[in-house]
Amino acid sequence: MAKLKPPGVGGKDGAKRASVSGKLSTSSVAMLAGALGCVAYLGWFVTLGSSVPGVAAGVAARETPRGMSAEEALANRELVRDMFYHSYDNYMAHAFPRDELRPIACKGHDTHNCHGCMLTFYDALDTLAVLENRTEFRRVVDWLALNGAATFNREVTVSVFETNIRVLGSLISNHLLAEDPDLKLYPGYKGELLTLAVDVGTRLLRAYNTPTGLPFGSVDLSLGPRFGETPVSATARGGTVLLEFILLSKLSGDKKFARAAERATKALWERRSSIGLLGSHVNVETGEWVYFDSGIGGGIDSFFEYLMKAHLLTGKALYLDMFEEGYAAINTHTKHNGWYVDVDMRSGQVMFPYYRSLQSFWPGLQVLYGDLPAAEELFDRFFGIWRQYGFVPEAYNVGTGQPQPGMGQYPLRPELAESAFYLYRATGDAKYRIAGAEMIASLNTHARVQCGYAAIENVTTKELRDHMDSYFIAETVKYLYLLFDDSAWTTPFRDPSKYIFNTEAHLLPLPKPPASEFLLSRSNPPDPSHRIARAAKRGGRTAEEQAARRKRKRDKKKLAKGGDAEL
Repeated sequence: MAKLKPPGVGGKDGAKRASVSGKLSTSSVAMLAGALGCVAYLGWFVTLGSSVPGVAAGVAARETPRGMSAEEALANRELVRDMFYHSYDNYMAHAFPRDELRPIACKGHDTHNCHGCMLTFYDALDTLAVLENRTEFRRVVDWLALNGAATFNREVTVSVFETNIRVLGSLISNHLLAEDPDLKLYPGYKGELLTLAVDVGTRLLRAYNTPTGLPFGSVDLSLGPRFGETPVSATARGGTVLLEFILLSKLSGDKKFARAAERATKALWERRSSIGLLGSHVNVETGEWVYFDSGIGGGIDSFFEYLMKAHLLTGKALYLDMFEEGYAAINTHTKHNGWYVDVDMRSGQVMFPYYRSLQSFWPGLQVLYGDLPAAEELFDRFFGIWRQYGFVPEAYNVGTGQPQPGMGQYPLRPELAESAFYLYRATGDAKYRIAGAEMIASLNTHARVQCGYAAIENVTTKELRDHMDSYFIAETVKYLYLLFDDSAWTTPFRDPSKYIFNTEAHLLPLPKPPASEFLLSRSNPPDPSHRIARAAKRGGRTAEEQAARRKRKRDKKKLAKGGDAEL
């Protein structure tokens, strides 16, 4: 593959970049971020006490009367802009075309997820669009149009889940952004990214050729699933493809992608337990559960996220029915003393009393669903852990009030920033920007190194690990930037009636605004009456029974008009 030249600074885009990037050293950024973080700290106080034994710091963080001025918000936004370019420019200079950057060694490496798919390159593209860097956006699109196909025409085994959300999600997102005439990101764009997306989607689709319709966890890009590939796959792998495959079918005109995604989603849903929970891992050949732990953390999390967002994207009632039934089961069986923990899907018995950092997306999902009070309470609880350590560990034992031994890492995850963005968008409450400012301060004080941002190996000691996942500039930076930006350019990206994000934070435009109950804002507060009415109308029926009932009604109308019933 031809190597793309290191990114340059020029013209109008360069002027915007120069406001921070290239002018502040690592130490000066850390000092500025620390100062802003101290100001932000004054906007919160910690109320001690918890109903969970042993927890003193997993507590509610609450707002004082202090807010955040427009100048402070702008300063934080510019710090985030610098965070992106400090990471992106060093990736391009030291790591491209490898998957990811080692920010301490200033070298690149390929990951087991994609083995040389240029993950960071793909993940950064729509963040460039959010930052309104048209010059670099066009240069990357042009390079991909000429060289991108070679990335996939290889005999190499990749993660179906990660390749879908990072690469396919990026291609679809940036195709739609590039062809949007109102954005004017790339006048004259000819759809090259969609051609690549169809190629990638077709290669991933081979993983779904199983007796159950559930995908293998890995697939060879040229050969399909390799002989001996394990049939054990995480629930999230089968359930986190709806958005990308539905859009790919719509854009390509080939329904096979959407059909595979819906078949896999239904296959998982049909295997829920008698109390409505799903396990974390399933055998894709037999359909039998392998691991019975159930919760809202890794392995399951984005299954529920995609049910809700698929409803917002398509308006299809089935997805909302499934989400609401699952949401009720999760609240009934996995929530204990205000914390969501891992339980046995068959009995609801607690298995692992952990708050996992991947759960931190849940308040944002609750906002999308319209359950704002629950989202606010849960975010405060999660942010209390951040306040204790400056980061959130991979797993925090709510029984002992400490990071679970061996799970004290913070690999630059975005989920808490994601929820802060959604909550600020819905409420306009300055406390979520104040929380974001503390996140920026922690990252710049402890994680910023010579060539990017390094993962935190231990949240207590702040020991670093020489790794920067591509999602850092796809998600963490993007959500923090949108949290603090008030510009006209990002207005549509921040508008819940116009865009949703896939689970890698790639922007996906909505064909029409969802129902107003899912568009929370300062002028549109939550209205639970819709949820209550739907629950009453369901009358205890499952999502499948609801779907069958709707089909009978449609058939009755068609027959009355002289048509044929649906098959």
